[in-house]
Amino acid sequence: MSGFILGVDLATARFELALADPHFQILQRKTLKRAQFGKFCRELPPSLIVMEACSSAHYWARNLQSWGHQVRLLPALYVHAYVRRSKTDAADAAALIEATRCSEIRPVPVKTVEQQHLLQLHRLREQYKRTRNARVNLLRSAFREFGVPLPTGLKHSIRALSDLVHLAPNEMPKELTDIYGRVLEDIEQLQKKLKAVDAALSHLTRTDPVVRGLVTICGVGPIIATAIRASVGEIERFPTGRHFACWLGLTAREYSTGEHRRLGRISRRGDGYLRALLVNGARSALLAANRFHASGDRPLDRLRTWALDIQHRRGMNLATIALANKLARIIWATWRYERSFDGNWQSSAPNSE
Repeated sequence: MSGFILGVDLATARFELALADPHFQILQRKTLKRAQFGKFCRELPPSLIVMEACSSAHYWARNLQSWGHQVRLLPALYVHAYVRRSKTDAADAAALIEATRCSEIRPVPVKTVEQQHLLQLHRLREQYKRTRNARVNLLRSAFREFGVPLPTGLKHSIRALSDLVHLAPNEMPKELTDIYGRVLEDIEQLQKKLKAVDAALSHLTRTDPVVRGLVTICGVGPIIATAIRASVGEIERFPTGRHFACWLGLTAREYSTGEHRRLGRISRRGDGYLRALLVNGARSALLAANRFHASGDRPLDRLRTWALDIQHRRGMNLATIALANKLARIIWATWRYERSFDGNWQSSAPNSE
Protein backbone atom coordinates (compact mmCIF):
# COMPACT_ATOMS: atom_id res chain seq x y z
CA MET A 1 0.00 0.00 0.00
CA SER A 2 1.46 3.35 -1.07
CA GLY A 3 0.71 6.79 0.35
CA PHE A 4 -1.07 7.47 3.62
CA ILE A 5 -4.32 6.34 5.20
CA LEU A 6 -6.48 9.23 6.32
CA GLY A 7 -9.42 8.72 8.64
CA VAL A 8 -11.85 11.64 8.46
CA ASP A 9 -14.69 12.28 10.91
CA LEU A 10 -16.97 14.55 8.88
CA ALA A 11 -18.88 17.45 10.37
CA THR A 12 -20.49 20.70 9.29
CA ALA A 13 -17.64 23.08 10.09
CA ARG A 14 -14.74 21.28 11.84
CA PHE A 15 -13.31 17.97 10.62
CA GLU A 16 -11.23 15.62 12.76
CA LEU A 17 -8.42 13.82 10.91
CA ALA A 18 -6.18 10.86 11.80
CA LEU A 19 -3.23 10.36 9.43
CA ALA A 20 -1.67 6.87 9.44
CA ASP A 21 1.12 5.11 7.56
CA PRO A 22 0.54 2.03 5.34
CA HIS A 23 0.98 -0.13 8.48
CA PHE A 24 -2.05 1.59 10.14
CA GLN A 25 0.08 3.41 12.72
CA ILE A 26 -1.32 6.87 13.42
CA LEU A 27 1.32 9.50 12.71
CA GLN A 28 -0.59 12.73 13.14
CA ARG A 29 -3.95 14.11 14.25
CA LYS A 30 -5.51 17.31 12.98
CA THR A 31 -8.63 19.40 13.46
CA LEU A 32 -9.38 21.46 10.36
CA LYS A 33 -12.12 23.80 9.29
CA ARG A 34 -14.06 23.15 6.09
CA ALA A 35 -11.89 25.28 3.78
CA GLN A 36 -8.69 24.02 5.40
CA PHE A 37 -9.78 20.41 4.91
CA GLY A 38 -10.18 20.89 1.16
CA LYS A 39 -6.79 22.56 0.85
CA PHE A 40 -5.10 19.87 2.97
CA CYS A 41 -6.52 17.05 0.84
CA ARG A 42 -5.55 18.72 -2.43
CA GLU A 43 -1.94 19.01 -1.24
CA LEU A 44 -1.86 15.47 0.20
CA PRO A 45 -0.20 12.85 -2.06
CA PRO A 46 -2.55 10.18 -3.44
CA SER A 47 -3.76 8.26 -0.39
CA LEU A 48 -6.57 6.10 0.93
CA ILE A 49 -9.18 8.28 2.64
CA VAL A 50 -11.72 6.55 4.89
CA MET A 51 -14.98 8.14 6.00
CA GLU A 52 -18.30 7.07 7.44
CA ALA A 53 -21.18 6.89 4.95
CA CYS A 54 -23.07 9.80 6.47
CA SER A 55 -24.35 13.23 5.51
CA SER A 56 -22.13 14.96 2.88
CA ALA A 57 -19.90 11.85 2.63
CA HIS A 58 -20.75 11.20 -1.03
CA TYR A 59 -20.12 14.87 -1.91
CA TRP A 60 -16.66 14.81 -0.35
CA ALA A 61 -15.93 11.37 -1.80
CA ARG A 62 -16.52 12.63 -5.34
CA ASN A 63 -14.27 15.64 -4.75
CA LEU A 64 -11.52 13.53 -3.16
CA GLN A 65 -11.59 11.09 -6.07
CA SER A 66 -11.22 13.98 -8.51
CA TRP A 67 -8.11 15.05 -6.56
CA GLY A 68 -6.51 11.65 -7.11
CA HIS A 69 -7.33 9.90 -3.84
CA GLN A 70 -8.86 6.49 -3.24
CA VAL A 71 -12.00 6.82 -1.10
CA ARG A 72 -13.61 4.18 1.07
CA LEU A 73 -16.97 4.83 2.75
CA LEU A 74 -17.73 2.50 5.66
CA PRO A 75 -21.14 1.88 7.31
CA ALA A 76 -21.32 3.89 10.53
CA LEU A 77 -22.88 0.94 12.38
CA TYR A 78 -19.79 -1.21 11.86
CA VAL A 79 -17.28 1.56 12.58
CA HIS A 80 -18.81 2.17 16.02
CA ALA A 81 -17.48 -1.18 17.26
CA TYR A 82 -13.90 0.10 16.84
CA VAL A 83 -14.34 3.18 19.06
CA ARG A 84 -12.29 2.76 22.23
CA ARG A 85 -13.53 4.11 25.54
CA SER A 86 -15.26 7.49 25.27
CA LYS A 87 -16.87 8.63 22.05
CA THR A 88 -15.13 11.73 20.66
CA ASP A 89 -14.43 13.04 17.17
CA ALA A 90 -10.77 12.06 17.54
CA ALA A 91 -11.77 8.55 18.63
CA ASP A 92 -14.10 8.27 15.63
CA ALA A 93 -11.30 9.22 13.23
CA ALA A 94 -8.97 6.65 14.80
CA ALA A 95 -11.74 4.02 14.67
CA LEU A 96 -11.97 4.51 10.90
CA ILE A 97 -8.29 3.58 10.60
CA GLU A 98 -8.90 0.39 12.57
CA ALA A 99 -12.11 -0.48 10.74
CA THR A 100 -10.49 -0.26 7.32
CA ARG A 101 -8.20 -3.13 8.28
CA CYS A 102 -11.19 -5.48 8.42
CA SER A 103 -11.79 -6.94 4.97
CA GLU A 104 -15.21 -8.26 6.06
CA ILE A 105 -16.64 -4.71 6.16
CA ARG A 106 -17.85 -3.94 2.67
CA PRO A 107 -17.54 -0.28 1.70
CA VAL A 108 -20.54 1.73 0.57
CA PRO A 109 -20.35 2.68 -3.14
CA VAL A 110 -19.99 6.40 -3.81
CA LYS A 111 -23.22 7.77 -5.23
CA THR A 112 -23.26 9.96 -8.31
CA VAL A 113 -25.02 13.31 -8.52
CA GLU A 114 -27.76 11.68 -10.61
CA GLN A 115 -28.36 9.03 -7.95
CA GLN A 116 -28.60 11.63 -5.21
CA HIS A 117 -30.96 13.67 -7.37
CA LEU A 118 -33.38 10.74 -7.67
CA LEU A 119 -33.12 9.91 -3.97
CA GLN A 120 -33.81 13.51 -2.96
CA LEU A 121 -36.97 13.44 -5.08
CA HIS A 122 -38.02 10.24 -3.32
CA ARG A 123 -37.40 11.80 0.11
CA LEU A 124 -39.45 14.83 -0.89
CA ARG A 125 -42.24 12.61 -2.20
CA GLU A 126 -42.32 10.65 1.06
CA GLN A 127 -42.58 13.88 3.07
CA TYR A 128 -45.47 15.10 0.91
CA LYS A 129 -47.23 11.74 1.27
CA ARG A 130 -46.87 11.65 5.06
CA THR A 131 -48.14 15.22 5.40
CA ARG A 132 -51.11 14.48 3.14
CA ASN A 133 -52.04 11.34 5.09
CA ALA A 134 -51.77 13.26 8.37
CA ARG A 135 -54.15 15.93 7.07
CA VAL A 136 -56.65 13.33 5.83
CA ASN A 137 -56.56 11.47 9.16
CA LEU A 138 -57.08 14.76 11.01
CA LEU A 139 -60.23 15.52 9.06
CA ARG A 140 -61.39 11.92 9.32
CA SER A 141 -61.20 12.01 13.13
CA ALA A 142 -62.73 15.50 13.30
CA PHE A 143 -65.84 14.56 11.33
CA ARG A 144 -66.16 11.31 13.24
CA GLU A 145 -66.43 13.35 16.43
CA PHE A 146 -69.58 14.88 14.94
CA GLY A 147 -71.00 11.48 13.98
CA VAL A 148 -69.98 11.53 10.31
CA PRO A 149 -67.94 8.45 9.28
CA LEU A 150 -65.78 8.52 6.15
CA PRO A 151 -65.26 5.68 3.66
CA THR A 152 -61.98 3.81 3.60
CA GLY A 153 -59.43 4.48 0.89
CA LEU A 154 -57.63 7.72 0.13
CA LYS A 155 -59.52 8.70 -3.03
CA HIS A 156 -62.92 7.95 -1.51
CA SER A 157 -62.00 9.84 1.67
CA ILE A 158 -60.88 12.98 -0.17
CA ARG A 159 -64.02 12.94 -2.34
CA ALA A 160 -66.24 12.57 0.74
CA LEU A 161 -64.34 15.28 2.59
CA SER A 162 -64.85 17.69 -0.29
CA ASP A 163 -68.61 17.14 -0.09
CA LEU A 164 -68.74 17.37 3.71
CA VAL A 165 -66.77 20.62 3.91
CA HIS A 166 -69.29 22.33 1.63
CA LEU A 167 -72.29 20.58 3.22
CA ALA A 168 -71.21 20.54 6.85
CA PRO A 169 -73.18 18.64 9.52
CA ASN A 170 -75.63 20.75 11.46
CA GLU A 171 -73.77 20.27 14.74
CA MET A 172 -70.39 21.41 13.35
CA PRO A 173 -69.69 25.14 13.87
CA LYS A 174 -69.28 27.15 10.66
CA GLU A 175 -65.94 28.59 11.82
CA LEU A 176 -64.59 25.05 12.19
CA THR A 177 -65.91 24.14 8.75
CA ASP A 178 -64.06 27.09 7.22
CA ILE A 179 -60.81 26.02 8.86
CA TYR A 180 -61.22 22.45 7.65
CA GLY A 181 -61.92 23.80 4.18
CA ARG A 182 -58.44 25.32 4.19
CA VAL A 183 -57.02 21.99 5.38
CA LEU A 184 -58.72 20.32 2.43
CA GLU A 185 -57.05 22.87 0.13
CA ASP A 186 -53.70 21.85 1.62
CA ILE A 187 -54.50 18.22 0.80
CA GLU A 188 -55.31 19.11 -2.80
CA GLN A 189 -52.05 21.09 -3.11
CA LEU A 190 -50.08 18.18 -1.71
CA GLN A 191 -51.73 15.88 -4.25
CA LYS A 192 -50.55 18.18 -7.05
CA LYS A 193 -47.03 18.27 -5.62
CA LEU A 194 -46.94 14.48 -5.45
CA LYS A 195 -47.94 14.25 -9.11
CA ALA A 196 -45.23 16.78 -10.01
CA VAL A 197 -42.57 14.70 -8.24
CA ASP A 198 -43.80 11.53 -9.98
CA ALA A 199 -43.58 13.32 -13.32
CA ALA A 200 -40.03 14.47 -12.54
CA LEU A 201 -38.98 10.91 -11.66
CA SER A 202 -40.45 9.61 -14.91
CA HIS A 203 -38.78 12.37 -16.92
CA LEU A 204 -35.34 11.71 -15.43
CA THR A 205 -35.45 7.95 -16.00
CA ARG A 206 -37.48 7.58 -19.21
CA THR A 207 -34.32 6.66 -21.19
CA ASP A 208 -32.79 4.43 -18.50
CA PRO A 209 -32.83 0.80 -19.74
CA VAL A 210 -32.61 -0.56 -16.19
CA VAL A 211 -35.76 1.27 -15.07
CA ARG A 212 -37.59 0.26 -18.25
CA GLY A 213 -36.73 -3.37 -17.55
CA LEU A 214 -37.71 -3.28 -13.88
CA VAL A 215 -41.17 -1.78 -14.43
CA THR A 216 -42.15 -4.87 -16.44
CA ILE A 217 -42.02 -6.98 -13.24
CA CYS A 218 -45.37 -7.53 -11.54
CA GLY A 219 -45.69 -5.41 -8.42
CA VAL A 220 -42.83 -3.10 -9.49
CA GLY A 221 -43.84 0.32 -10.76
CA PRO A 222 -41.90 3.49 -11.60
CA ILE A 223 -41.56 4.51 -7.93
CA ILE A 224 -39.98 1.21 -6.86
CA ALA A 225 -37.84 0.98 -10.01
CA THR A 226 -36.39 4.48 -9.68
CA ALA A 227 -35.77 4.10 -5.93
CA ILE A 228 -33.86 0.84 -6.42
CA ARG A 229 -31.96 2.23 -9.41
CA ALA A 230 -30.79 5.24 -7.40
CA SER A 231 -29.98 3.34 -4.20
CA VAL A 232 -28.14 0.36 -5.69
CA GLY A 233 -26.16 1.99 -8.48
CA GLU A 234 -24.41 -1.15 -9.75
CA ILE A 235 -26.13 -4.50 -9.27
CA GLU A 236 -22.86 -6.39 -9.88
CA ARG A 237 -21.79 -5.78 -6.29
CA PHE A 238 -24.34 -8.42 -5.22
CA PRO A 239 -23.11 -11.92 -6.18
CA THR A 240 -26.59 -13.49 -6.10
CA GLY A 241 -30.21 -12.54 -5.71
CA ARG A 242 -30.16 -13.79 -2.13
CA HIS A 243 -27.41 -11.30 -1.28
CA PHE A 244 -29.60 -8.53 -2.68
CA ALA A 245 -32.66 -9.69 -0.72
CA CYS A 246 -30.51 -9.93 2.41
CA TRP A 247 -29.25 -6.37 1.85
CA LEU A 248 -32.89 -5.24 1.77
CA GLY A 249 -33.63 -7.06 5.06
CA LEU A 250 -36.07 -9.54 3.50
CA THR A 251 -34.31 -12.75 4.52
CA ALA A 252 -34.75 -14.65 7.77
CA ARG A 253 -32.82 -13.66 10.85
CA GLU A 254 -30.68 -16.54 12.06
CA TYR A 255 -29.99 -17.68 15.63
CA SER A 256 -27.84 -20.77 15.16
CA THR A 257 -25.25 -22.57 17.21
CA GLY A 258 -23.62 -25.96 16.86
CA GLU A 259 -25.99 -28.35 15.11
CA HIS A 260 -29.08 -26.25 15.91
CA ARG A 261 -30.19 -23.87 13.20
CA ARG A 262 -32.96 -21.43 14.07
CA LEU A 263 -34.49 -19.09 11.49
CA GLY A 264 -36.75 -16.34 12.76
CA ARG A 265 -38.50 -13.33 11.28
CA ILE A 266 -37.01 -11.21 8.52
CA SER A 267 -33.95 -9.25 9.63
CA ARG A 268 -35.34 -5.82 8.59
CA ARG A 269 -31.80 -4.62 7.98
CA GLY A 270 -30.85 -2.11 5.34
CA ASP A 271 -32.95 0.64 3.79
CA GLY A 272 -36.40 0.64 5.37
CA TYR A 273 -37.83 2.81 2.59
CA LEU A 274 -36.88 0.35 -0.16
CA ARG A 275 -38.14 -2.57 1.89
CA ALA A 276 -41.49 -0.86 2.52
CA LEU A 277 -41.86 -0.12 -1.20
CA LEU A 278 -41.19 -3.74 -2.13
CA VAL A 279 -43.59 -5.07 0.52
CA ASN A 280 -46.33 -2.72 -0.67
CA GLY A 281 -45.64 -3.73 -4.27
CA ALA A 282 -45.83 -7.40 -3.33
CA ARG A 283 -49.13 -6.84 -1.50
CA SER A 284 -50.56 -5.07 -4.53
CA ALA A 285 -49.45 -7.92 -6.83
CA LEU A 286 -50.96 -10.50 -4.47
CA LEU A 287 -54.31 -8.66 -4.30
CA ALA A 288 -54.36 -8.47 -8.10
CA ALA A 289 -53.62 -12.21 -8.30
CA ASN A 290 -56.58 -12.89 -6.00
CA ARG A 291 -58.85 -10.82 -8.26
CA PHE A 292 -57.64 -12.63 -11.38
CA HIS A 293 -58.12 -15.98 -9.69
CA ALA A 294 -61.64 -15.12 -8.51
CA SER A 295 -62.81 -13.74 -11.86
CA GLY A 296 -61.03 -16.23 -14.07
CA ASP A 297 -60.57 -13.53 -16.73
CA ARG A 298 -56.80 -13.83 -16.85
CA PRO A 299 -54.66 -16.99 -16.45
CA LEU A 300 -52.18 -16.91 -13.59
CA ASP A 301 -48.50 -17.40 -14.27
CA ARG A 302 -46.21 -19.60 -12.19
CA LEU A 303 -45.13 -16.75 -9.88
CA ARG A 304 -48.66 -15.67 -8.97
CA THR A 305 -49.78 -19.27 -8.54
CA TRP A 306 -46.89 -19.84 -6.14
CA ALA A 307 -47.82 -16.70 -4.15
CA LEU A 308 -51.49 -17.73 -3.89
CA ASP A 309 -50.48 -21.20 -2.71
CA ILE A 310 -48.45 -19.68 0.13
CA GLN A 311 -51.36 -17.37 1.00
CA HIS A 312 -53.74 -20.33 1.31
CA ARG A 313 -51.28 -22.22 3.51
CA ARG A 314 -49.77 -19.44 5.66
CA GLY A 315 -51.96 -16.36 5.32
CA MET A 316 -51.86 -13.02 3.55
CA ASN A 317 -49.05 -11.34 5.51
CA LEU A 318 -46.53 -14.17 5.24
CA ALA A 319 -47.33 -14.58 1.56
CA THR A 320 -46.70 -10.85 1.03
CA ILE A 321 -43.25 -11.02 2.62
CA ALA A 322 -42.41 -14.20 0.69
CA LEU A 323 -43.42 -12.52 -2.57
CA ALA A 324 -41.41 -9.39 -1.69
CA ASN A 325 -38.36 -11.62 -1.17
CA LYS A 326 -39.01 -13.30 -4.51
CA LEU A 327 -39.45 -9.94 -6.24
CA ALA A 328 -36.09 -8.78 -4.87
CA ARG A 329 -34.40 -11.81 -6.45
CA ILE A 330 -36.28 -11.29 -9.72
CA ILE A 331 -35.18 -7.63 -9.74
CA TRP A 332 -31.57 -8.76 -9.30
CA ALA A 333 -31.82 -11.32 -12.12
CA THR A 334 -33.65 -8.94 -14.48
CA TRP A 335 -31.05 -6.22 -13.92
CA ARG A 336 -27.99 -8.47 -13.76
CA TYR A 337 -28.70 -10.54 -16.88
CA GLU A 338 -30.60 -7.81 -18.78
CA ARG A 339 -33.50 -10.10 -19.57
CA SER A 340 -37.21 -9.38 -19.67
CA PHE A 341 -39.52 -10.52 -16.89
CA ASP A 342 -41.33 -13.82 -17.34
CA GLY A 343 -43.67 -14.99 -14.61
CA ASN A 344 -43.39 -18.58 -15.86
CA TRP A 345 -39.58 -18.63 -15.98
CA GLN A 346 -37.91 -21.55 -14.23
CA SER A 347 -34.19 -22.08 -13.81
CA SER A 348 -32.72 -25.25 -15.26
CA ALA A 349 -30.25 -25.45 -12.35
CA PRO A 350 -32.01 -26.12 -9.01
CA ASN A 351 -29.74 -23.90 -6.88
CA SER A 352 -29.03 -21.03 -9.28
CA GLU A 353 -30.52 -17.58 -9.04
